[in-house]
Amino acid sequence: MKTQLIKKDIYWTGVIDWSVRNFHGHTYTTGRGTTYNSYLILDERIALVDTVYGPFASELIENIRAVCDPARIDYIIANHVETDHSGALPAVLKLCPKAKVVGTQKCREGLYKHYYCDMDFQVVKTGDTINLGKKTLTFIEAPMIHWPDSMFTYCPEEKLLMPNDAFGQHYADAKRFDDEVPEGILMDEAVKYYANILWPLGALILKKIEELRKMDLYIDMIAPSHGIIWRRDPGKIVNAYVSWAKQETIPRVVVVYETMWGATERMARLMVKGLMDAGVDAGLFDVNRADRTEIVKEMLGAKAFMFGSSTHDNDMLPNIAGFLEALKGLKPKNRMACAFGSFGWGGGAVSNIENIIAGSGIEISQPAFACKYMPDKEETVRCYEFGRAFGEKVLSG
Repeated sequence: MKTQLIKKDIYWTGVIDWSVRNFHGHTYTTGRGTTYNSYLILDERIALVDTVYGPFASELIENIRAVCDPARIDYIIANHVETDHSGALPAVLKLCPKAKVVGTQKCREGLYKHYYCDMDFQVVKTGDTINLGKKTLTFIEAPMIHWPDSMFTYCPEEKLLMPNDAFGQHYADAKRFDDEVPEGILMDEAVKYYANILWPLGALILKKIEELRKMDLYIDMIAPSHGIIWRRDPGKIVNAYVSWAKQETIPRVVVVYETMWGATERMARLMVKGLMDAGVDAGLFDVNRADRTEIVKEMLGAKAFMFGSSTHDNDMLPNIAGFLEALKGLKPKNRMACAFGSFGWGGGAVSNIENIIAGSGIEISQPAFACKYMPDKEETVRCYEFGRAFGEKVLSG
């Protein structure tokens, strides 16, 4: 992939990973691939903002060489330690030994623990700047968005924000800008990215966005380190982050279940019919068949959840258990939920589901409903009414 000019004397020198399908230790599926974005700024002094994932180091270096001799680089800005952004750093440093690495103190510590290589490191804090000649770089610490070392880099002369993982998406495309790709696909990937990576960080994100606004930074382009660059309307993704961070929802119920011999699935389908007849939008997901990354994306904007499982060894089935434990880490707020499921000679699944729901800080707004073996005629009606009643609570809640 050739380099691309994104602003005056600022080039995208990143790489496209068309084939990657799993991220973060297989916890995030990337059906549309991803990009590792790196930006080269030409001035009296030259700066490279972020590198790329280590296996793509040679491609990054080739892209840099298409613009300038890597030996001329004066600064390498490390916005984030994570290896998908810093993995190529050791290879780049070998070609520009005079370059100073710039990042937060936590970044300095993290890079050393990852690579154990000598580097001339300049620690920066919020408000610190580096003058490149005609352009200036201003740094803004962003700890825990989403690692302790995270930092944003802003170029005021070009009104360009380079916030690393913030506002990004896992999306591989030959095009670089938001006005060049389908908006629906772009926002779908942005929602998925936020839901699966940044959901629990809402309070920090709101605080950081408020801080940026108080700094009176004029931004007409946001160039993240994954995916597409926002130039048509950068405010759209910022406003979306505000909404997601505030945990704003719509009257929608996401139903997630795991079934052994089909009884819990039968219950779930009847409940969804009740939800829909109550006038509530609903989504139904078998945790063994659906993509967990997609389920979490659907849950981000939903007001309520229903979780179901068959009982095995007096507990829920293992995959729904793992899903619910992961949900606790996402820390959803202002949500309603209830539990349901089937059992044979002994129960246990629904009460344990309720315990996890309560431990996640989600309101249990309706007592659980359990059915022995396959629902009979009367229980079939009760499943439907269970869903309908929950839907009515969602609408009135």
